[in-house]
Formats: sequence, C-alpha cells, structure tokens
Amino acid sequence: MIKNKIKNFIKKHNLIPQDAKIVLGLSGGPDSVFLLDLLTELKKENLIKEIIAAHLDHEWRPESPQDEKFCAKIAKKYGANYIINNKISNLGLDLKFEGSQEDMGRKARRYFFEQVRKEHGADLITLAHHAQDQQETFFIRLIRGTSLSGLTAMSPKHGYYIRPLLETNKQDLVNYLDTHKIPYLTDPSNISQEFLRNRIRKHVIPALQLCDTRFDQNFQNTIHRLQKTELFLEKLTQETFDNISTKTQGVFYINIKSLLNLDPVILYRVLVHWLITQNVKFPVSEGFLDEMIKFLKQPGSKEHQLHQDWLLVRKKGIAHIKSY
Repeated sequence: MIKNKIKNFIKKHNLIPQDAKIVLGLSGGPDSVFLLDLLTELKKENLIKEIIAAHLDHEWRPESPQDEKFCAKIAKKYGANYIINNKISNLGLDLKFEGSQEDMGRKARRYFFEQVRKEHGADLITLAHHAQDQQETFFIRLIRGTSLSGLTAMSPKHGYYIRPLLETNKQDLVNYLDTHKIPYLTDPSNISQEFLRNRIRKHVIPALQLCDTRFDQNFQNTIHRLQKTELFLEKLTQETFDNISTKTQGVFYINIKSLLNLDPVILYRVLVHWLITQNVKFPVSEGFLDEMIKFLKQPGSKEHQLHQDWLLVRKKGIAHIKSY
C-alpha cells in the first residue's frame, strides 16, 4: 500500500517527531492534496499535533483565485488550519527575474512558508516533491552546470524542510486520489514547453525510461550514492577546516600554506565553508573562488576587497575575513 511505503520512509529518515506542528505548502495539485490526506491520517494516529495548510497565489494565471477557493475548501474538509497570502506581491519581496520564473516562485514560497512557520511556532515545513521532481531537478542542474552538491538534488530533510514523498512516483499519487475520488487541481502550465522542467518531463525522462525499464530504480540508487559521497566530503571539509584554522573573537584565521597545499577539490569546498561560517555574502562561482586563491598566493601582507561588505586580509602567512 502506498501510504505504508511512505510511512516507512518517514520512519527511516526520522522526518516527523512526535506531536509535530507542521506547515504544508498546499497548491491544490495532486501532490500536495495527497500529502494533506496522508498528514491528516498521521494526525489521527497521534503522530502530528497540527497541520497548517499554507497557500500562496503566484499571480501567474487568471484562474488562481479559483485555486485559492479550492484550497480553502479542501483544507476545511480535512480540518487543517488554513493560511493564505492572497498575492505574491503582498509579501513585500524584491524579487528580480534572473531567467527562471520557477526560481522566483520557489524563493517567494520559501519566504512565505518561513513566515508562517515562525508566526505559528511550527516545527517543520513539508513539501510535496516526489520521485519525478527529483529526476527533473537533477537534469535541470546538470544542464545548467553544477557541483557534486547540486547533483545530489533534493534530500528527505534539510533544516526545517521535509519531503515525505521524495521516493514515491507521481502516478501512484494520482492513482490513489482517483481511486478514492479525492479532487485535485490540474495546472495547465505543467505542460507548457516554455519551461525547462516541463521539456525534461516530456522528452528526456520518457526517453531514458524507454532505454531501460530499470531507469527509475537505478536513478534513485545513484542519487543515494551521490548523497553518501557528499556527506563524506562535508565531514572531510569540516575536519580539514578545523585543522588549518583557529578562531578568535568570532573570526577564523586560516594558515595560508596549509590551505593552498590542499587538493583542489577540498580547497574549493574549504573556501566555501569558510565564507559560510563567517556569514558573509559571496557569489557562488568558481571564478570568485579562483580570485581568492590568486590573492592568497601573493607574497607580503595585503588586503583585497571582494565584496562591498567585507575584504580578505593576508598577513604573515595567515588570512582572515574582515567585515565592515
């Protein structure tokens, strides 16, 4: 049974603690409606304390007001606490279009869900990403260019976010809803060839499934291996950073010689870890990291401004980040 499989997945990854208060991103589509149905069952089994269904109108389609009415109705049917932000423009976010409407929508939803979580003291935010979303995300990142971290795609749990459906096929979700006559919405933009994700969904993945019927399972196994490798590298990066740095009054000081002697794979990861640990803004690009390395290789004591809010300082073989 599909729900038993997902419940086992939740237990395996310790996704939901006892008496959890959960925010659910409810779009009205089959994925989020199925997840609402599942979470309601877990609530009846006393695992979940409260479900907060959060719906955001992206203002992309003229029928979005009807979508909101549907979400309100189905949330009420399941007894969920329903939260709505009528329009994405009401969030007060300065969202800049950078070539992907999907990415803009994702950022807006994350902001909205985080606000709901904080205001209602929720423990988790649950998203309805399924196995095919995972496949599509992998190929989007592969096409656009990414690191090993990017190729690990989505994880079952990251911070406050959980994805209980990540290893469940979408068709199984739809079949369950149809069998039990549970209504859901169909978004016409999901078939538009304007979006890269939809082109991958229609052309790339079916072609791979046609090449080998084992594609779905083999893909899932590959993602698992990539994620295990990434976890190992994260641990190695932390250990390496600890070995070549010292911390004084919240500032990390790095031994430049030890840093530059690292294998390039670990060197880049340590630099990123350093920047994140110091909580400074930086562009995620290899070119930016190469600029840092080039500066650190130079002799003498100098400062180099890499961002309007911070600069890199090199003195007597030791480097640190100086914030303004």
